[in-house]
Amino acid sequence: MRSFLSAASTVLLVLVALLTPLSVLAVWADREIGDTDSYVATMAPLASDPAVQNAVADRITEEAMAKFDAGPFQEGVRNLLHEAVLSFSGTDACKAAWNTVNRAAHTAVERALTSDNGNIGDTRNDVSMDLGPVIEQVRQQLSDEGVPFADQIPVGRTRITILESDKLGVAREIFDWLRIAGVWLPVATLLLAVAAVLLAVRRVRALIARLGLAIAAGGALLHLAVTVGPGLALDDLPPDLDRPAARAVYDALTQTLRTASWWVMGAGVGIAVGAWAVARRRRGARQARPAFENRGLGRSPG
Repeated sequence: MRSFLSAASTVLLVLVALLTPLSVLAVWADREIGDTDSYVATMAPLASDPAVQNAVADRITEEAMAKFDAGPFQEGVRNLLHEAVLSFSGTDACKAAWNTVNRAAHTAVERALTSDNGNIGDTRNDVSMDLGPVIEQVRQQLSDEGVPFADQIPVGRTRITILESDKLGVAREIFDWLRIAGVWLPVATLLLAVAAVLLAVRRVRALIARLGLAIAAGGALLHLAVTVGPGLALDDLPPDLDRPAARAVYDALTQTLRTASWWVMGAGVGIAVGAWAVARRRRGARQARPAFENRGLGRSPG
């Protein structure tokens, strides 16, 4: 019976190690990716990221130069416009427009991750960002500053495709499962951890130390997944998408996961070290007690 309980406890510890990263992902998918305000707050710092600023400036400049001809000054106007857009990127007006763009883009993110888009090549559920609000602010600002041809910058839908929906099959299923699991998956993981401890017939402190190591292993798995994720995620991006900007977006979206992975590893190691320290102190106390009693017995009465 004891061997069965020990084996069952070990299996539960393995499940805890595997479910720990999934629990963090479930909370992340529900509270950060699934919530519009959290998503916008996560993406907001990218308005000051050089790679993203350059990608947006390239796209706006490309769109603008395609709509008018500056004759022999075409290249000079292109460079001037590009630099002017970059200088505008750090302003409060641009940051406000960027937040507006991402608030609208979040709808596309949710639709792409939850819609059953089975038609290959159907772009209706692609994740894209409409830079229209940013372009409008750029044109107004540059026109006020007297930048040549700024008033000819076309304001309309200028989209950057972030993710193609027909490549999201497995990712969509995982995301749906994580959203459904929500906070229940962390609760289930905690219950499994408690059950593993309760099944220990003896050496409970040793099992708690192993539980801490299992939690730390789960944090390490999460950190590994976030680390290798860019290689997998960037491979499926459209070929015309700026890779440094895409990497900046990925890093922003997964920053919470990276931080959480370190906290989980630290908590697991802390539990293991604490249990080991308590067990060692108790062993030392037990070993010291007989020696003290023996010295007491050796004393002569009176």
